[in-house]
Amino acid sequence: QVQLVESGGGLVQPGGSLRLSCVASGRIFSINTMGWYRQAPGKERDLVAGINNDGSTNYADSAKGRFTISRDNAYNTVTVYLQMDSLKPEDTAVYYCNVRSRFLGYTYTNWGQGTQVTVSS
Repeated sequence: QVQLVESGGGLVQPGGSLRLSCVASGRIFSINTMGWYRQAPGKERDLVAGINNDGSTNYADSAKGRFTISRDNAYNTVTVYLQMDSLKPEDTAVYYCNVRSRFLGYTYTNWGQGTQVTVSS
C-alpha cells in the first residue's frame, strides 16, 4: 500500500498563493498517477490536477493558468505539490491528495487525509 501525508492548507486572501504538499511512502514503485482533488461543502469531490509517471499533467478548467502540479521523486518517498496562485473564494474547499497504483494486476486508489483551503478577505 501507499501512505499519504498532506500539508500546506490554510487561510489566504483572494489573489494570494498557497502550496500544498503530499508525501507518499510505502509501495511507491507501483504508483502510476498522482493528483489533487477538492470538495466544497455540499458538492462532489472533483479533480483539480493530475500528474503521470511520464510527467504529463492535466488540469481542471478552473485550475488552468493558476495552479501548477509537480512531482519530486526521492529514494523512498514521492512528493506531489500543488502550487495555487491567484486564489479565488470559489477555490475554498478541502483538498485531497490521490494516488493510483498498480501491483500484481490490481489497481489501488489511496487518499490523503485532506487539508482545508479557505480563500477569504
